[in-house]
Amino acid sequence: MKVLIVDDNQNVRKLLRDHLPKSVDGVIECGDGEDAFELYGSHLPEWVLMDWNMPKMNGISAIRRIIGQFPDAKICMVTAYDDADLKKQALQAGACDFVLKDNLFELKAILIGDLEN
Repeated sequence: MKVLIVDDNQNVRKLLRDHLPKSVDGVIECGDGEDAFELYGSHLPEWVLMDWNMPKMNGISAIRRIIGQFPDAKICMVTAYDDADLKKQALQAGACDFVLKDNLFELKAILIGDLEN
């Protein structure tokens, strides 16, 4: 399984890598939603782990853009913001799931669950 990690903080990207299941055999990373669209198109990962608050293009806009071009893309918003409205926006934009950065153990369950389905 290939995963694209999108977060403007390099330490958070490393933390996310450390929480991926062993079935992940490829990781692509970038620091902004704008770059995520291009990387998604060139690598076609099975999952995207998308931050919300980034400098050039935020995660909601990036999700809309990726889903607009690749409607079958699987994107999980991973953020520190525990906000019901943000979660609603992410899901409406096309995200499959929403995980808080202090609950990263949930990522393995989401990714492994996808393999089992």
